Amino acid sequence: MAHIVSFTFNPFYENTYVIYDETGECVVIDPGCYSKEEMEELGDFITRKQLKPKYLINTHCHIDHVLGNKFVADTWRVPIMMHKGEIPVLHEVVNYAPTMGMYYKGSPEPEIFVDEGDIVTFGSTSLKVFFTPGHSPASVCFYNEADKFIVSGDVLFRRSIGRTDLPGGDYATLMQSIQEKLMVLPDDIKVYAGHMQPTTIGEERRENPFMNNKWPCFFELSNKSSVF
Repeated sequence: MAHIVSFTFNPFYENTYVIYDETGECVVIDPGCYSKEEMEELGDFITRKQLKPKYLINTHCHIDHVLGNKFVADTWRVPIMMHKGEIPVLHEVVNYAPTMGMYYKGSPEPEIFVDEGDIVTFGSTSLKVFFTPGHSPASVCFYNEADKFIVSGDVLFRRSIGRTDLPGGDYATLMQSIQEKLMVLPDDIKVYAGHMQPTTIGEERRENPFMNNKWPCFFELSNKSSVF
């Protein structure tokens, strides 16, 4: 059985996830740890649980999701995995980070690329890749059917969706991704998003204003409610 633990890091309140199982192997998804204290918090957890990181996975490469890439990759000598369409997004972070007053050394280059339908395995756990662009050019989600959860990055939030006004974003594309990839899943699938608390597919199908044709009055708020 897979276990998923979340950490809320950096000034953007980004959710970093560690998924592990009984074998002790794990993956770190979207390491956003920025301060020394945040890096220590993540490291202490992995050490305390005696976990063996296998991959660093990025759902997408906006600044808040990659601030800890170098720390994780260097500390545990793990390859970085993402969709190849996110490479330009990753490379751009070093250019705009200083304008936001943030110190960022840059991320190691990705070594493994995933796309729709790929299966990521570690220990006894499997994650299926969904290609879900719209918030960013090549966002991906990771679905675990056996343990009934999906890591959605910034595609779908509790009662909201990812913003689409950043480079490479597109509202129609994002909604298509959500409707065709996420809203077809069972109601009891738990959604672990890049920001805010977890939700379920069923809750969002019923309560998310973007899923119920009420989006015009929420669109402006949603697209400015999270920085990335």
